[in-house]
Amino acid sequence: MTNPTITLDGRAVEFTDGETIYDVTRRVGTDVPTLCYDDRLEPFGACRLCVVELEGARNPVASCTTMAVDGMVVRTRTEGLERHRKTLVEMVVSENPRGVEIDPLRGLASQELAHLAVQYEADGSRFEGAQSGRSRPDDPNPMILRDYDHCISCYRCVRVCAEQEGDYAISVENRGFETRITTEFGGFLQDSACTFCGQCVQTCPTGALGDQRALAHADAPGDVERTRSICPYCGVGCSVDLLSKGDTLVGVQPAMDGPANQGALCVKGQFAWEWVQHPDRLKTPLVRVDGELVPATWDEALDRAAEGFRGVVERHGRHAVYAIASGRAPHESAYSVQKFVRAGFMSNHVDNCSRA
Repeated sequence: MTNPTITLDGRAVEFTDGETIYDVTRRVGTDVPTLCYDDRLEPFGACRLCVVELEGARNPVASCTTMAVDGMVVRTRTEGLERHRKTLVEMVVSENPRGVEIDPLRGLASQELAHLAVQYEADGSRFEGAQSGRSRPDDPNPMILRDYDHCISCYRCVRVCAEQEGDYAISVENRGFETRITTEFGGFLQDSACTFCGQCVQTCPTGALGDQRALAHADAPGDVERTRSICPYCGVGCSVDLLSKGDTLVGVQPAMDGPANQGALCVKGQFAWEWVQHPDRLKTPLVRVDGELVPATWDEALDRAAEGFRGVVERHGRHAVYAIASGRAPHESAYSVQKFVRAGFMSNHVDNCSRA
């Protein structure tokens, strides 16, 4: 039995049940623009940039909400569609009072609108006039910039907060040019249900929401480099992309393809990275000599620790040593702790703070 197919821009493409036209286009590498789409969210079909021509349909259809059906004939790039997309991008860009610029640190966001503005040569002048959005420079939280002058009301931040995090910390008020992204009663983020996970920053296509810590390093010299790593804060093993300029860490992004987190991070994983280059960070072991902490080599520090354990056992017996492992430490660390106590001291005096 052959798989169902659609004709996509003149070629037959197989698909599986449950795929939308947009899913198929992405899988085969056909570029269809969008501004309201996020893999983690239910298709919304609001921006209308992803519309395609469907043979037999009276009007173009949103590819992100239209299921693929065997025998469909779909066109993704026609003169009419490109005029439609250019007009939409020009209208959206016109809401931005300062224009749209590609900035790799602008909120650590995807810069989707900026790239589309360049692609369609849209500077906002064609529909220049009323603007929506109202920034909150008075919000005292030190993590998330709320620059709603750049907001295009795509609602991705509101939806990711609700659908992915379940926090419902932000919502939408009013309509038309009076549309606002807001918290309950229009207050500050820190007074809302916000957990500062940063998901709104990551999904924002314009930089209206930004990582304030990252923006503080925007003027650091050099190009932004991306390095895949694992968040060290707990045992979940969230994949992260470290953003650096030279030897300076300038931001952290969750890896959207991370098997453990799939684009999510907690407040520490997202925002607690500046300690890496903090001047007070310890860079060498310290041991106490005559009551004062002095720098030492790792061998000296480990020997001093071993002598301390040995002395306790000699004076008080092996059961005088016990260990409590952190429930937020990686599994390998928990294993090492119990092995250290059981094999090193022949004792079962080891526990874990996550034990129920």
